[in-house]
Amino acid sequence: MSVLTRDEAQTRAGLLDVHRYSIELDLTTGDEIFESRTVIRFSARADGDTFVEVRPAELRSVTLDGQPLDPETLDGNRLPLKNLTAGEHELRVHAHMRYSRTGEGMHRFTDPTDGETYVYTQLFLDDVQRVFAAFDQPDLKAVFELSVKAPQGWTVLANSVTEHTGDGLWQAAPTPLISTYLVAVAAGPWHSVRTEHRGLPFGLHCRRSLAPYLDADADELLDVTRACFDRYHEKFDEPYPFDSYDQAFVPEFNAGAMENPGLVTFRDEFVYRSAVTDTERQTRAMVVAHEMAHMWFGDLVTLKWWDDIWLNESFAEYMGYQTLTEATRFTDTWTDFGVNRKSWGYDADQRPSTHPVAPEAVDDTASALLNFDGISYAKGASALRQLVAWLGEKDFLAGINTHFTRHRFGNATLADFIDSLADATERDVHAWADAWLRTTGVDTLTPHLAPGENGTCALTVDRTGSRPHRIAAGLYDRDLGDDGRHLVLRERLHLDLPQTGAHPIGKRPALLLLNDGDLSYAKVRFDPESFETVGKDLSGLPEPLTRAVVWNALRDAVRDGELAPAAYLETARAHLPLETDLAIVQGVLAFASTYITDRYLTPEERPAALATLSELCRDLIRRTEDGDNPGLRLIAVRHRIDVAAHPDTIAAWLADGTVPGGPELDPELRWRVLGRLAVLGATDEAAIAAELDRDPSATGQEGAARCRAALPDPEAKARAWEAMFGSDELSNYLFTATAQGFWQPEQADLVRAYVPRYYTDAVDVAARRGPAIAEAAGRWAFPAHAVDPENLRLGEECLRDAAPIPALRRKLADQLDDLARALRVQESTKF
Repeated sequence: MSVLTRDEAQTRAGLLDVHRYSIELDLTTGDEIFESRTVIRFSARADGDTFVEVRPAELRSVTLDGQPLDPETLDGNRLPLKNLTAGEHELRVHAHMRYSRTGEGMHRFTDPTDGETYVYTQLFLDDVQRVFAAFDQPDLKAVFELSVKAPQGWTVLANSVTEHTGDGLWQAAPTPLISTYLVAVAAGPWHSVRTEHRGLPFGLHCRRSLAPYLDADADELLDVTRACFDRYHEKFDEPYPFDSYDQAFVPEFNAGAMENPGLVTFRDEFVYRSAVTDTERQTRAMVVAHEMAHMWFGDLVTLKWWDDIWLNESFAEYMGYQTLTEATRFTDTWTDFGVNRKSWGYDADQRPSTHPVAPEAVDDTASALLNFDGISYAKGASALRQLVAWLGEKDFLAGINTHFTRHRFGNATLADFIDSLADATERDVHAWADAWLRTTGVDTLTPHLAPGENGTCALTVDRTGSRPHRIAAGLYDRDLGDDGRHLVLRERLHLDLPQTGAHPIGKRPALLLLNDGDLSYAKVRFDPESFETVGKDLSGLPEPLTRAVVWNALRDAVRDGELAPAAYLETARAHLPLETDLAIVQGVLAFASTYITDRYLTPEERPAALATLSELCRDLIRRTEDGDNPGLRLIAVRHRIDVAAHPDTIAAWLADGTVPGGPELDPELRWRVLGRLAVLGATDEAAIAAELDRDPSATGQEGAARCRAALPDPEAKARAWEAMFGSDELSNYLFTATAQGFWQPEQADLVRAYVPRYYTDAVDVAARRGPAIAEAAGRWAFPAHAVDPENLRLGEECLRDAAPIPALRRKLADQLDDLARALRVQESTKF
C-alpha cells in the first residue's frame, strides 16, 4: 500500500474541491465481505491527473463522468484519474471490501456470549479506503450521505441521525463538511439508552450482552455527558455543530475512543462488568469529556495536515481534564493526570523517537501515525496548561473562540491558531510557541538555597533546558504541634524562569517543592534537606496534587539513575499505606510492580521487592477492613494478586470466591487470580477451561488466552507463539492477551530461546497484518523482562538490518531505549 505524502496531499488539495460523497454499504453479503458503492462529486480547478484511494477485496467497476475506467489500473490502494478537465466531475466506485479482525476499517465481531454480530468503522488515520473509495486527506472536507443495508433486527448508527426506511435499509442524514477519517458507522443489534438534551437526541449503545452493565451506569454517563456539553457551551461561542450525540461502546477497539462527529466510539471495557475504583470512573468520564471537546477541536476545525495533530489531541486532553474538574463531581482530575498520564509524556520525550509537540517534518501518513503518543497527548496538554497559567484563561478562551469563528467547518494550521491567540493578548505567543511547541526534551529544575542573615535564605533555580516556565514553589514547614509527620504550607511563591536573581524566602523550609500545583512540564529535583523531608514526611503533605508532584520527582530520579529503586520501594512502603488518593496509590504501585520489580532490579533482587510490595498491599487491605474505602481495597487486592510469589493465599481466594472481608471475586478478579496462578505453575488447562465455561464472554476469552500463554509449560508456550506469529487468526484483542501472558520474569529460562525469534517473527507478522498488529507486537509481545545486553544487541541489529514497518520500528526503538535505561539503572545501583 502506498502512503500519502504531504507533497501529494498539497498537490491534490490544490487541484480538487470535493463536494459530496454518497455511500451505500451492504452488510448482508456474508461474514467476510461487504459491498461498497460510492459516488463522489468533486470539481477540478484545472486540467490534470490525480488519484483516489481504495483498498478492496475486489474492485468491481469504476466510472468517471459516466465513462468506465479499467479496474486493473488500481495500483495497490491508488486508482489513477487521468486527464481530468477543469470543472465538475462524478466518480462512481463499486467494490467488495473485506471485514477486519484488527480494529481497522470495518471491524466485525461475534459476541461469544450470545452469538450476536456487530460491525463498526475505525477510519483513522487513513483507513477510510478499507470501507469506501475516497480522496483520503483531512483538508478535502465534504458532505457525507450514507445508506446502509443491514440484517433484520440490527440498528445502524452513523455521524448523523439515521432512519430505518424498511427492508433493513437505513438512511443517515447528510453531514456538515467533515474529513474522511471522521466518517463512522456502527451496526448490530445494539442495546440503546436514548434521551434528549437541549433539543438534541443523545444515545448510549452497547452489545446486548452488556445491557445490564450499561443500564447500571447510564445515569452517571449521561450526567457527565450533559454537564460537559453545557460547560463547553459556556466556554465556546460556537454551538455544538452536529445534529445528534451518540456514544457507542464497541468491542475490540484499539484506541480508548474516537471522536467521530455525532457518533463517538469507545472501547467497551468502559462498560464495567466488574467492580472498579472511583478513579477508573473518573478516567471514563475524562474520556467522555475529551471526545466531546473534539467536536470543536478536530471536527468543527480540523488540522490541514497531520503535523498539527496536537491541535486535536492536546486540546482535547487539556479541555477534558479541565472541564471535568469544573463541571462534574470529579474535582481531582489533575492529580490523576499528574501521576498517571503525565509520565507517559515524560517517558516519550526522553527517547530517541521524541518529536516536538508541533513537528515540522511529518512527510507522510505512516510517519503521522507514530505521533499519537505521550507527546501529542500528555506533553501537549501540559504545555497548554502552562500557556493558560502564563496567558490567563480569559485571553486563552478569547483566542480559541476567534479560531473557531475563522475556521469553522474548515481546516487550520499551527500558524492560524497562534495568530488567533495573538489577537487576544499583548503577550508574544509566537515566541512562546517556538519555545514550547517546536522543541523536544524535558527541562529539569533544581533549587538551591543560599543562607542569609538571621537564619533566612534565598532561592535560585537552575534550569536545564531552554523553555520559560511560570511555576509555583511551595514552602512547607513541619507542624510542631503533633508528631512532626505533618507539613503545613507556608507560602507558594510564583516564579518566572529563568529568574533574574535570588528570591528571599525567609527561614529555610522543611520542604521546598518546585512546580507545586503541577502547572508546568518539567522534571524537578530537591535540595538535600527537602529530600530528607520527603523520605520522612511525604504522606504528611496536605494536598494530593502536591504529593503527585513529589512522587513524579522520585519516579524521574529512579529512571535517571539518581535514586536507587530499592529506596523508591522503601518510600512507598512507608508512605503509601497512609495515602488517601486512589490515583496516587494506583500510579505508585503500577510503577513499582511494572518497572522496578520487573526491570530495574536484578532477578536476584526481585523476590525481596515482591515481598515488600506484598506486605504493602496487605497493609492497605488491613486498613480497609471496615469497608470505608472499597476503591483502595480493590487496588490493594489487585496488586496483591499480581505480586504473589506463592500461590496458597490467592488460590484460597479463588476457591472461596472471595477475599476474606471482601470483595467477592467478580470475573475480572477471578481471571486475575487464575492468570497469576498460571504464571506460578499452580493451575492447568482444565481449570482454565472450567473458568471459561463459567465466563464465556469476550473478556473471558481474552482471560483464557492470557492464562494459557502464561502456563510454564514448553508446549503451552509453543502453542501461544504459533497463535501469535504463525497464524493470522487471532483478533487484535486476543493477540494482545496472548502476548501479555507469554513473557513472565519467573519463566526467563523457559522462554529464553524465544527472545531471538521475536525479532524475526514480529517483523514478519507486522508486515503481514498491518499497523494495529505491529503496534501490539511491539508493545505487548516485546521481551521486556529480558534486561540484558544480548536482548539489546538483538534489537539494535533488527532495527539496523530488518527494516520493520514504521509502526513496529517506532515501538521497537522505544522498547530498546527503555531496555538500555533499565540496564543503566541496574548498573548505577550496584555496590
